[in-house]
Amino acid sequence: MDRRRFSQLAAAATVKGGASPVSAASGAGLTEDSIAAAWLATLPLIEASAARARMTDPNARLKMAGLNAFVHARVLVNARFHAITTPNNDTLYSQAFVDLTKGPVTLTISDAGARYQSVAIMDMYTNNNAVLGRRTPSGAAGTWTLVGPGMSAPAGAKVVNVATPHAWLLARTLVDGPGDLDAAHKAQDGLILSGPAAAYTPAAALRGATWSDYFRSAAMLMAADPPPTKAGLAGFAALKARAPTFDPAALGSDATIVEAGLKKAKAHLAAASVAFEQGWQYPKADLGNFGDDIAYRAIVAVAAIAALVPEEAMYLRAQGEDGVLFHGDRLYRLSLPAALPVDGFWSLTMYEATADGQFFFTENPIDRYSIGDRTPGVIKSADGGVDVWISRNDPGGARSSNWLPAPKAGPFAMILRAYLPKPELLNGHYRVPAITAV
Repeated sequence: MDRRRFSQLAAAATVKGGASPVSAASGAGLTEDSIAAAWLATLPLIEASAARARMTDPNARLKMAGLNAFVHARVLVNARFHAITTPNNDTLYSQAFVDLTKGPVTLTISDAGARYQSVAIMDMYTNNNAVLGRRTPSGAAGTWTLVGPGMSAPAGAKVVNVATPHAWLLARTLVDGPGDLDAAHKAQDGLILSGPAAAYTPAAALRGATWSDYFRSAAMLMAADPPPTKAGLAGFAALKARAPTFDPAALGSDATIVEAGLKKAKAHLAAASVAFEQGWQYPKADLGNFGDDIAYRAIVAVAAIAALVPEEAMYLRAQGEDGVLFHGDRLYRLSLPAALPVDGFWSLTMYEATADGQFFFTENPIDRYSIGDRTPGVIKSADGGVDVWISRNDPGGARSSNWLPAPKAGPFAMILRAYLPKPELLNGHYRVPAITAV
């Protein structure tokens, strides 16, 4: 199967029950579709702004960091972590929000040796402008100069061009259990940012705000970080022209159109899914570099914000009984071969599903949130393969060693992460076996 056909079958964005009501090309003017498209087009900016506020707010009870500085998570996250949806249990996170408006910022990366480490540099619309790591042709180690739109860097500098004046950096450092934490911390400490002092940016409205507050915040954020693509913004332009202050009263009866458009956008977001192929949802080729694909970018911003590009890591979501989520109280099995086609590592992670479409770790009696090729105590079959057993309760016997606990109640989802996938996984020639009920 060629790459184009594979992408069409396995990763086409769809909406249950019919075609998408919005698109990047939604028409000009104040219509339900253009407003829906405008909301979806600006949603990643709103979500990234919320993440920045949580990390940099000087008035927060627990101040984490300012701008132009890394904050390092020193332990693997657990079920109490709800800062970012679909977290992983393989790597320590280091993140920073960067302000390039006063000039370039330098990023120094020390050599992490054989340890997996990557630094994703995203614009404020969650596009990966660069991922520095093993795939970087010249190597990731060294000093990089981050520059914003229209800015220049010193001659001879290794440059990363960021599409917006502000950026979000998210680094992932592999850790092999508690005994490896000290060494992983040293690799994290090799990430250093240096740049001009930057002021805190006030928090904007959140996703659930009224449309007037939402679009008022979107206007403020877009002024600071103009979008790299104008796709889907015709409705926003029309709305701004009709009521610069986004005052519902000033719109009169047209406010009904805006409200209906917002309702349509949220319904689209709630119903949207990606096609499954043989039991798994494979990522679209434009994951992490979305271009004009505003609907997919919005879906990812809510369900898996800051996702890496497929060449760096493939995120495969398992298909549940209802076509998307798992609901059963039964026992499930995933039988994997001795070696998945990856140059990095793999893991299967369990998530409880929230009502608004987000996913977080679930409390369980053995504090196991994922299982993978580095999980201690996992029993392999005679041929080197691994049977992963999934259930709400301990399956007992030899199966307990390979148990991935599901939530005690409610729907759940599982994501298989394959870091540094080989070409046969990327192009669809290799298919991961489906999870089956026993």
